[in-house]
Amino acid sequence: MTDDAPEAKRFLALVATAQEGDPALSSIQAAIMVAADLGIASDSRSFARILGVEHALAIRELNALAERGDVITIVKRDARTLRTFYKRLGIGS
Repeated sequence: MTDDAPEAKRFLALVATAQEGDPALSSIQAAIMVAADLGIASDSRSFARILGVEHALAIRELNALAERGDVITIVKRDARTLRTFYKRLGIGS
C-alpha cells in the first residue's frame, strides 16, 4: 500500500457519498465535484491527467454538470487547448 492509498480511498468515499446524495451524477461528475472541493483540480486538463481519464470525456462530463446550473460553474475556457476552468458553486464563493 502506498502513502497515497489512504487519500485515494478518502477521495473514492467522497465520490460515492456525492453519488448517494444525487443519484443523477455520473462517477466522473461526482469526481469533478470532489476534486474541486478538495482543491485537487479546477480545470479539465488537470482533472483528466490526475484521474487518468481522457480529456474529452472530462470536458463532456464537466459541461453536462455545468448545464445543470446548481453545482459547477465554468469560469474560463482556453480555445486553443480546450482546457476548461471551473469552480464549485457555494464552495468558497
